[in-house]
Amino acid sequence: MLLTQSDTPTLAGPQTQLAALLYDLDGTLVNTDPYHFRVWQEMLRDYGLDVDEAFYQSRISGRLNPAIVADLLPQLDESAAAKFIAEKEARFRSLTPQMVPMAGLGGVMEWARGRELKQAVVTNAPVENVHHALQALALESSFDQVVISDLLGIGKPDPTPYLHALEQFEIPAAAAIAFEDSPSGVRSAVAAGIPTVGIASTHDPQVLLGLGAFLVVPDFAAPELWEVFNCR
Repeated sequence: MLLTQSDTPTLAGPQTQLAALLYDLDGTLVNTDPYHFRVWQEMLRDYGLDVDEAFYQSRISGRLNPAIVADLLPQLDESAAAKFIAEKEARFRSLTPQMVPMAGLGGVMEWARGRELKQAVVTNAPVENVHHALQALALESSFDQVVISDLLGIGKPDPTPYLHALEQFEIPAAAAIAFEDSPSGVRSAVAAGIPTVGIASTHDPQVLLGLGAFLVVPDFAAPELWEVFNCR
C-alpha cells in the first residue's frame, strides 16, 4: 500500500541537492522482524509473557534491548538482563546465516553510487548483529558510515543517531533522505529534520505517515520512490 502526504510523492518547498541516503537496518535493509519476533516469543514465554504481533509491534519493535528488558522484565538485575539480551541476539544470529535484502535495495544503492551520493546505515541494532547482518547481506563494504546507537550511548527515537550521520557527512538534513520501517525510527529521522520514507515492512503505513514520513512504500522497488529520486 502506497501513502503520501500529498497527491504526488515529491517534497514540498525549495529542494536542496540530494547528497546522502540513510538507511535503518532491521526491517529496512532486510526484513528481520519474523526472526526477532520468533526469538522474543520463545524467550519471553519462559517468563509467562505471551507475545503476539500487536504486543511485539507496540512494546518491542524498534526499541533498544536494554529498554525492552527493563520494561518487560523489571525483575532482572543488570547482570541477568545482559545475559538475557546476549542469549536473545545469539539465537537471532543462529537463525540468519544468510539474509535476503529488501526488494529493490540493490537498485537504489547502485543508483546512489552512480551519483556519488553518500550512504549510511543508522541503526538501533546491537553491534554484533550489525556486523552479522551486513556480512549476511554481502554489504560489509557498501556504506560510507555505519552509525550504531549502542556506540553513541543513545538510540532512536532520539534524533542523535541521525544527527551524528549528518555531522559526519557535513551535510544539512534537507540534503538527505532517510528510510525507516518503525515508529521509533521515523520519529528519530523526522526529529532530525530529514525527509523520511517509510518502508511498510513491519508497521501500518498509516502510522508511519502520521509520524511524519512524506512517503510510505512497501519496499525500494516502488515506482513512486523512483519518482522522488528523479525529482532530486
